[in-house]
Amino acid sequence: MQDSSTDVDLIKSFIEGNESAFNRLVAKYQEKIYWHARRMTGNHLDADDVLQEVLIVLYNKLKTFEFKSSVYTWIYTITNTRSINFLKRKKIKSFLSLNEITNTEDVSSNIVANLEQRQNLERIESALKKLPVKQREVFIMRNYDDLTYEEIAKITGKSIGTLKANYFHALNKVKELVKDDR
Repeated sequence: MQDSSTDVDLIKSFIEGNESAFNRLVAKYQEKIYWHARRMTGNHLDADDVLQEVLIVLYNKLKTFEFKSSVYTWIYTITNTRSINFLKRKKIKSFLSLNEITNTEDVSSNIVANLEQRQNLERIESALKKLPVKQREVFIMRNYDDLTYEEIAKITGKSIGTLKANYFHALNKVKELVKDDR
C-alpha cells in the first residue's frame, strides 16, 4: 500500500503525536539518506552510523521544522552535514589510533558475474575517497543524487560558481584516478 500523505501532512501528524507518521516519513527517505551517506563515507558500516545519527536528529528536530524549504532539502542537508562531521571525527580517530581498523564487506556469492561491476564501483569509490570533502560532496550530489547546482547551493550554502569549480576539479580527478587505477 502506497502512502498518499504529503511530507507536510506527515510532519503535522507527527507534531500532533502520531508516531507512525514519523515512521512513514523515515520509510520514504531512509534509502536516500543511506545511499548519500554511503557515497560520502565509502562503506556500509559508516553509512549505517550516519543514517542512525540522521534519524535521531530528525526525530528530535522535526517539531521545529519551519517549512521554509522542502522536507527533502532539509533532510538532505542534515544527512550531508552529518556525513561530513562523521568523516572529520573518523579522520581524527584514525590519526590518533595506532592500529588501522579495516571493514570487510560481504562478498557476493556470484563473484564471477559481479566482478567487473564491483571492480568499477571500487575504483570509483576509491577515487571518491581521495577527493577533498568539498569536491566529493558536489560530485556525489550531481552524479548520484541528480541535484541541480541550485539545489546543491541551497543545501550547502555555497555559490553556484564555487560548486561548478569544485565539480569540475572533482570530475577531472576522478577520471584521472580511475584511469590510473586500471
